Amino acid sequence: MPVITFSDGSKKQYKKSISIRKVAKDFKNIYKNSYIAGFLNKKIVDWNTLIEKDSNLFFIKKTDESALRIIRNTCLHLLGYTLKSLWPKIKLCKSFVNKSQFYYEFYKKNPITKKEICLIEKKMRSLVKRNYYIFRKKMDYKNFKKILINLKETYKIKILKSNFSCDSNIYFYSHEDNIDFLTGIQAPKVNFCKYFKLQKLSGVYWKSNKNNIMIQRISGTAWENKFQLENFLKILKDKKEIDHRKVNKQLNLFHLQKDVPGMVFWHYNGWFIFKKLKEFIRKKLIKYKYQEVKTPSLMNKLIWKKSGHLENYKNFMFSTFSENKEYCIKPMNCPGHIQIFNNSLKSYRDLPIRLSEFGSCHRNESSGSLHGLMRLRHFTQDDAHIFCTKSQLENEIENCIKMIYEIYNNFSFKKISVKLSTRPKKRIGNNLVWDYTESVLLHVLQKNDIKFIIQKGEGAFYGPKIEFVLRDCFNRNWQCGTIQLDFYLSERLGSFYINKNNKKKFPVLIHRAILGSIERFIGILIEEYKGYLPIWLIPVQVKIINVSEKNIKYCQSVENFLKNKNIRTEMDLRNKSLSLKIRESILSKIPYILICGDKEFQNNTVSIRHFSGKVFNNVNLLEFLEKIFK
Repeated sequence: MPVITFSDGSKKQYKKSISIRKVAKDFKNIYKNSYIAGFLNKKIVDWNTLIEKDSNLFFIKKTDESALRIIRNTCLHLLGYTLKSLWPKIKLCKSFVNKSQFYYEFYKKNPITKKEICLIEKKMRSLVKRNYYIFRKKMDYKNFKKILINLKETYKIKILKSNFSCDSNIYFYSHEDNIDFLTGIQAPKVNFCKYFKLQKLSGVYWKSNKNNIMIQRISGTAWENKFQLENFLKILKDKKEIDHRKVNKQLNLFHLQKDVPGMVFWHYNGWFIFKKLKEFIRKKLIKYKYQEVKTPSLMNKLIWKKSGHLENYKNFMFSTFSENKEYCIKPMNCPGHIQIFNNSLKSYRDLPIRLSEFGSCHRNESSGSLHGLMRLRHFTQDDAHIFCTKSQLENEIENCIKMIYEIYNNFSFKKISVKLSTRPKKRIGNNLVWDYTESVLLHVLQKNDIKFIIQKGEGAFYGPKIEFVLRDCFNRNWQCGTIQLDFYLSERLGSFYINKNNKKKFPVLIHRAILGSIERFIGILIEEYKGYLPIWLIPVQVKIINVSEKNIKYCQSVENFLKNKNIRTEMDLRNKSLSLKIRESILSKIPYILICGDKEFQNNTVSIRHFSGKVFNNVNLLEFLEKIFK
């Protein structure tokens, strides 16, 4: 006889086990209005869940934040059902939901076309109007597998085998001949899914493995009301406009090729930005007393085996053979830095030793996950490793944090969230060392009044880490900086120093990166600044344009003056209309356009058009210089 306590503190006793749906019927305003699920003892459950013991029950309203995920899960069920009704022979694969979208993967012999997306959406809307119920059922593994075999759901059988044990019960959602067992909590009725939009049809590999068959994926979004949906679609449209791949075409920074996947061909403008970022970081490295080094891209497989990377990163590592020996192309720089440390005998007086490198790394990412500059197979890390004693540990970590904030502030990133990632299930070492390393990072964060959240189980296999996450203008999170604590790698690769007592000691290793992948950071900057990068970073700061042929010599004198002051300039002296030349310069996102005509020549001035659209007529060149330097 379960007693149920509700959100208002009231209680009610029932004679036997009862479903949440039946409990809701006792509250007419809840059953008839926009309630879609419940919190049963702080756990989200659907309306078919049985309450068998004394419990706390809060009903979830359609307008609650937690309801959005449920609505999107229901859209997934609706999408799966629609695909099966339109094409009964289709094979449903994986489905999942993220913060704002839902995705369904499937296989069809003759792939669906983009035009058919409208047909799918139309059918889904007709089903919403029918307002059918979705039922949650329970079945043992064996019988559930039989159903999938009868329905010829090849991929769902594979998902079943890899996600469930033979003795488990399967909870699934069903409607007629459609079953769904991996998409979370569903709403009781599909009429809660009025405000959805299918967005994209793409090709992906089954399980994101290029050796598997190519399948298709439909993505969509769903919201509680029309305003939320329209606002999200507008944000998506704005994102497309500033997508670094699109802006790149205007700025001519780089290109990617299908026959060289995940590798960047940097053009002059892009490589200029890349080098400027390295220059900027180098100044900080000098300030914080790092030694910049360079390590080989290829190292013997045995080194990677000793370090533990082969065991943990084998699937992401490229390898090659030479003279019957196997070599790995480095996915990271730490083993190389350890070889430099090991090359000579070190005393405790030599520590800390800070080695930095703009390390060229290769990782065998699946082709389906590659995305412009954001996800590559070849990238450059602004990487560093600090070899120190336990007593130096806190001070070194604090300096890393100080350096990271200094650099991020230079790019005007204000929303920086910090995460402390603790021991993962798959790890090396004993719990006492993990207790100590986690406590050190925790203490440093608390001591420096840094707000942070704990990510349980998200640390590296060798140690815990602090992650620095940048939030951009679209509230997207980019994890860039990391500080990782490591008590094992130096021991595994034979690093030691001689302590005060003339005994060998293993140094503590701090792995740290600030920008992370420089390529990805450039992509983030392009999108954050909408292509109008900080003036110190761009290859052309000023475009000088003549009004007529008479003004060419004056343009040249203006350019000489600016170049002598180290301003990066470019001239457009073509016999084209002034408006055309201005428009082309605007599209190239050059911050300052200087217009030189007869009036400007007579007054020894320039007229300035700023990228914001503001125009300043007859400005003295020295005054303009002051503006740029400021």
